[in-house]
Amino acid sequence: MIKDSELILNPDGSVYHLNLKPENIAHDIIFVGDQDRVEAITKYFDTIEFTTQKREFKTQTGTYKGKCLTVLSTGIGPDNIDIVLNELDALVNIDFTTRTIKPQLTQLNIVRVGTSGSLQADIPVDSILMSTHAIGTDNMLRTYSLNNVTNVSMENAFVAHTNWHPSKGTPYAIAASNKLVAKFKDSTLHEGITITAGGFYGAQGRVLRINLQDAQINDKIDSFEFEGSRATNLEMETAAIYGLSRLLSHHSLSLNAIVANRKNGTFSQNPYETVEKLIQFTLNKIID
Repeated sequence: MIKDSELILNPDGSVYHLNLKPENIAHDIIFVGDQDRVEAITKYFDTIEFTTQKREFKTQTGTYKGKCLTVLSTGIGPDNIDIVLNELDALVNIDFTTRTIKPQLTQLNIVRVGTSGSLQADIPVDSILMSTHAIGTDNMLRTYSLNNVTNVSMENAFVAHTNWHPSKGTPYAIAASNKLVAKFKDSTLHEGITITAGGFYGAQGRVLRINLQDAQINDKIDSFEFEGSRATNLEMETAAIYGLSRLLSHHSLSLNAIVANRKNGTFSQNPYETVEKLIQFTLNKIID
């Protein structure tokens, strides 16, 4: 039996942070970072049957062209993903009455729809990128027993290429779900390795008033390649989503609206239009 202190439920029986009960979610889920983006997606739904919000975690469940979907805002960063993935898994794979793991486990399909900055000059603003792999520099996943879910060869290559300082912990490398990569693959998409940072400023090489541990880290990351794939973009959730999904046997994929290009120093003139393009693409693919 799972202790009350480990699986925390609200007085109404919903899971602690997400404020959800098992019947409130679909098995196909779209993640967004920004709570305001939830309704930017669900405005296209035929019906909305459930809505709740607690802190930054907003959820709406309904139907789109006959398919039941949930849209959930995760907030920013790997720490929030740790909450969201574990609580979603608990909703489908733990019996809240007996506090035991169900004998038959359910796999969720999770697609992240987010914004990101390109690391490469030839991946322009206003394009869409699919993360075939992700490298996390945040260490969140290493609090778990990884059971060979990471790509150790990619990790070692990244550490060697960047001369990664050991005091920052070992980055982890994770592949997207093969099933979802095949489902969403499209000639209009760029593909590559997404670098997930645990912060927005120093963790992504930005300098305001504090010097970086490694002033050349951006150039090192930008030039990283592994077995024909290169580092393409930088954001704050993908590797955590991929890692926890692998550990919990769910399928996940990250789709990125490129709104900035660090190499060219450019930013989208209409980022909302680019996000809208990504939303339309995702909805059309997810119902196939």
